[in-house]
Amino acid sequence: MSGILGRKVGMTTIFDDDGRSVVCTVIEAGPCAVTQVKTEETDGYSAVQLAFGNKKAKRTTKALKGHFEKAGVEQRRHVVEFRDFVFHKAAGDVQAELGQQIAVGDLFEVGEFVDVAGTSKGKGFQGVVKRHGFAGVNDATHGQHNRQRAPGSIGQASYPGKVMKGQKMGGRTGGNRVTVQNLNVVRILADQNLLIVRGAVPGPTNGVLEIHKAD
Repeated sequence: MSGILGRKVGMTTIFDDDGRSVVCTVIEAGPCAVTQVKTEETDGYSAVQLAFGNKKAKRTTKALKGHFEKAGVEQRRHVVEFRDFVFHKAAGDVQAELGQQIAVGDLFEVGEFVDVAGTSKGKGFQGVVKRHGFAGVNDATHGQHNRQRAPGSIGQASYPGKVMKGQKMGGRTGGNRVTVQNLNVVRILADQNLLIVRGAVPGPTNGVLEIHKAD
């Protein structure tokens, strides 16, 4: 589906036409350069490769330098494919071309819905209370000592005599790919390449995001 790459700028609140305060996320969406166009005849599927974010030439591998030079674009930091990519112009749906610049106004309109994918904030090793929402013991009396946030018993009886796979325990939390679906596009500031959506999106400030048109 069609989409664009962007960067999470931060969160804010705006007022809608009814005067209600709406919590929103501001995303710097594009402009993205088309660095490859894949077709059914040559690659077996239809897709467009978009590149976003500037990158120093000395930090770019020779293979990527040649890839970008073939497309006629400068070195970029992030490269992602979007399947079955088309964007709407006044004349109708248009196919992307190699080296073309795709802006946020070429893809999205106010009022439509988008899916936003990103990498969630990494939180390191966390216990069961923070990782899985356990309530803890909550009772410091009756012989409890430093057990308020402990997971409790995790084993079995003599049969099967083991900890079952999938048991909720402490471990590494965050840093996963997360997609938030059906976020409403509240405003588009095309001259600043800004897309404002209602609600929160995954990841920290300045995190890279994929914004897809919702099905």
